[in-house]
Amino acid sequence: MAHDEISTLLKKIHGIQTPEDGTAGPAASPRPEPVVESIEDDTLTSLYSREKTAITKEVSKKTSADTVPGDTDERIISVDQIFDLPDLILPKGATFRIDEIKLHGSFNAFERSGIGILPGEVADIWKREFSNAGFRDLETKQFPEQETSKKSSAKKSGLAALFSSVLHSATVDYDPRLHGPLVDLSFEPRPGIEEMEMYPINAPYAYVRVIYDHSTHEYTYQMIEPVLSASEKDQLVELKERLSDTLDINTNDVSKEEAQRLFRKSVDDILADFGIRLSPVEREKILYNLHKDFLGDGQIDAIMHDKYIEDISCDGVNVPLFAFHAGYESMQTTLMYHNAEELDSFVTKLAQRSGKYISIAEPILDATMGDGSRIQMTLGQEVTAHGSTFTIRKFKDEPITPVDLIEWHTFSPLSVAYIWLAVENGKSALFAGGTASGKTTALNAISLFIPPMAKIVSLEDTRELKLPHPNWIPSITRESFDMKGRGEINMYELLRAAMRQRPEYIVVGEVRGKECQTLFQAMSTGHVTYSTIHADSVSSIVHRIENPPMDVPRNMFSALDFVCIQVQVQMGGKRIRRNKRIVEIIGIDPRTNELITNEVFKWRSATDEITYSGKSYILEEIMEARGWNENQMREELKRRQEVLEWMRIKKIRNYKEVAKLLISYYREPDAIIERVRKDLYE
Repeated sequence: MAHDEISTLLKKIHGIQTPEDGTAGPAASPRPEPVVESIEDDTLTSLYSREKTAITKEVSKKTSADTVPGDTDERIISVDQIFDLPDLILPKGATFRIDEIKLHGSFNAFERSGIGILPGEVADIWKREFSNAGFRDLETKQFPEQETSKKSSAKKSGLAALFSSVLHSATVDYDPRLHGPLVDLSFEPRPGIEEMEMYPINAPYAYVRVIYDHSTHEYTYQMIEPVLSASEKDQLVELKERLSDTLDINTNDVSKEEAQRLFRKSVDDILADFGIRLSPVEREKILYNLHKDFLGDGQIDAIMHDKYIEDISCDGVNVPLFAFHAGYESMQTTLMYHNAEELDSFVTKLAQRSGKYISIAEPILDATMGDGSRIQMTLGQEVTAHGSTFTIRKFKDEPITPVDLIEWHTFSPLSVAYIWLAVENGKSALFAGGTASGKTTALNAISLFIPPMAKIVSLEDTRELKLPHPNWIPSITRESFDMKGRGEINMYELLRAAMRQRPEYIVVGEVRGKECQTLFQAMSTGHVTYSTIHADSVSSIVHRIENPPMDVPRNMFSALDFVCIQVQVQMGGKRIRRNKRIVEIIGIDPRTNELITNEVFKWRSATDEITYSGKSYILEEIMEARGWNENQMREELKRRQEVLEWMRIKKIRNYKEVAKLLISYYREPDAIIERVRKDLYE
């Protein structure tokens, strides 16, 4: 092939202007013309690669103003930097306008009051289509085994019932309307101290007051609980010793309410044996403190009831506990452990309740509490200088839903509708971000979009995911029984086992090691997978996954469909979480081995808006698979945005209610959208 033919080919592929004087454009410097009489195809490919790399670097420099720092890599290239190569590498990209729905109306997703429920006709669709399909978690009634246990426990012999009534005939239950409050809620501010707010967390026993010190500019989390007199403290010590010898309640065998009833009965029996008569207020204060130690979480029991608290941190003995509040962020509390033995005993008890073991030989432990919260513990002064420590990342009673993510502006309605459509059509994704950026929260929320009858296998180190699907297998890792590692079941083993269970969707809590290879192999063999990874950009994701200990080869990245980058930033004096960008993975350039990406959504911090780029290859693939045209795709995205905004405005953010509506839309979308549009536009 002659040199002029090569020049013509380069013009066609790259749009390079190569005048006869040897320059590459008006601003380019002259280059000597190589003497080439005949060039083979391999040489042409090599020449193409060198030319394309030079162009890519030049384009990268020109577009650096629009690129986020730290997100550039010579091995990763945007699809906008590729010139006229659709037939060789890229499919046709779907570039069309999409209507973005933004409706008025907002609510505080932390508040439980005023939470909406599904309208009657929508609930009828749910009951008709899915009430008998195994979705027991979405029903309000209790499980049959719980009802049976209650009925059986309620049966007593006539003699026992008579003895109980005689024994406790003099016991008067506490009534706040008759006997007054258990705590003193009065507040006398000191100079420079301001009360920000006060609210109940376990009324009538525990309240929280948030105060602000203007001199130090710090908030304090003040716990208000019943105060015991000296005699009441002595009685509490005696009752603890007696209960430790006589109390026999296995909380795993009975419901929470039944355990509380049996516990109160045991305390009343001991009071009757000792002949102690207490007023209703004294009895209730002692019962509350005993309940905290035996059935609750000890000194932190009250703070565990606060739905605004995300993290609780104990740094050792004689150090105040710290809590991360949703409204005030990190605050010092008025709680503190003054005794090393008490703290060691509490950490040991937390480990035992979690089904784990902690000791001086193995003083570090990660576990899951009974309510699903994650806890990391250390025992004694073996690895922490100030004594035993623990950090609890609280588990919310009601999982976060896509409606919450929209209300908090973490995602836009259009981006959630995009993910909804992608998940429903089997597109795999990774959720990346730093610590506490909302990766797992987003993963759990988007899992609600999985088709209702799909088989799902989830794999986690600690249980965090909660799905309404009946065909779901939740798996967790297990630590070894001894120092040699015998009996350990890690994420890699769980993922290998999951591959044999023929799942349609695989959800992995987080990938850190060699299980990432198996995860990408699952993607390559047709399994839809979702997981989280610690990284702050597509570039850092590639660096982590390609290098040890993950060691995933570059050519397997083409199995991944899109990546969601989460970020936690400071804005307006508050810490917020945002979906920084959603990036599609188009494929691998076979000539340069570059990863080709397409940014679909991007968060702009100046305006706090998530904008759509106007191009999506995933939407193009879905259109082709379903036989839609652009108008049908635009209409479907609009419908899903309307459903999401309707739930937000109607305050339907309860996990069960949202799941019911999403599942119902999957079966009868026309009926659901008819009701939605009737409320929105009529």
